[in-house]
Amino acid sequence: MEPAGTSLDPMTETALRSLKDIAVPPPVSWMPQTWGWAVLAAILTLILAIAFLLWLRHYRANAYRREALTLLAGVEAKIRNPETRQFGVRDLAILLKRVALAGWPRDDVASLAGAAWVKFLEVHGDRATSRALQAVLDDLEYQTSEGSGANTETELIAGARNWIERHHVSA
Repeated sequence: MEPAGTSLDPMTETALRSLKDIAVPPPVSWMPQTWGWAVLAAILTLILAIAFLLWLRHYRANAYRREALTLLAGVEAKIRNPETRQFGVRDLAILLKRVALAGWPRDDVASLAGAAWVKFLEVHGDRATSRALQAVLDDLEYQTSEGSGANTETELIAGARNWIERHHVSA
């Protein structure tokens, strides 16, 4: 290495003066170069928008289920308390009717009672759920709080929750 301040030979100086900066190419564009990619991007955007709108429609259509499940939590507390059990059972029957009225036309649901109401729950739910809920509709609300066990209450609440979550509403 030569110390600073020493002169270079003329040949090296000429070579260094003739050097130029490296030419950097322009950055590559992210825009597609052919129209096919643009069409594909438009189709994918359209599919995503349609999927989002279908999900939003489904979410809004099931708002009554979410509200009913929230109300069911309060009814469950009433049913589990022996002092308010009869009011809770009555509220559960009202809640199930409200859910049915939200999902089906009023003319089809409002007049149902007794065996027809149980049949409706069975047709639009499953058989095990309707058997658990039949106790509410038949005679459970008239029993004293000592006459029924915690197992019956648990089955009743589980059956109601199952029916609210899984009943099928035809479009």
